[in-house]
Amino acid sequence: MTPSLRLAHTADLGPAELRAARALLDDAFDGDFSDEDWNHGLGGTHALVSDARGLAAHGSVVMRRVRCAGRWLRTGYVEAVAVRADVRRTGLGGRVMAELERIIDRGYELGALSASDEGALLYTARGWRRWDGEVHVLSPERGVVRLPDEEDDLFVRGVPHDPGPALVLDWRDGDVT
Repeated sequence: MTPSLRLAHTADLGPAELRAARALLDDAFDGDFSDEDWNHGLGGTHALVSDARGLAAHGSVVMRRVRCAGRWLRTGYVEAVAVRADVRRTGLGGRVMAELERIIDRGYELGALSASDEGALLYTARGWRRWDGEVHVLSPERGVVRLPDEEDDLFVRGVPHDPGPALVLDWRDGDVT
């Protein structure tokens, strides 16, 4: 069976599909995928690749606001990308990312994601670039706060020609990036 790809908003996924996606992410991240991480990937569009064994790959894009070059941009933020262990390095991650990138390119002003060292290989091969400026967050308690530990992990797509020295991400619980 050729793996099939499906796009669906969170609202259109049934409980079994959501459980399968969460199980895939828990396995792919060796149990280091928190409830907050899961929540970050909900509320947007999911790309799901299925094969004869079930869900083989997943990723989602959710809307965030990111300040860049003096403007708050509608940003497609990539979350919860994972491929089942037995089908890694077969192109399924690329299929998921191609669909998420299509959504970002047509529906958002900017694309962004946070990547592990291993994940960064996929994203840079697809044209994403590591953000080379400062990364900040708009904290509800302390205003704009720099996140130097996150600066090597943030990747962007579709940056304005004069991006300025910093990105400021909107606040969310858990890992901000």
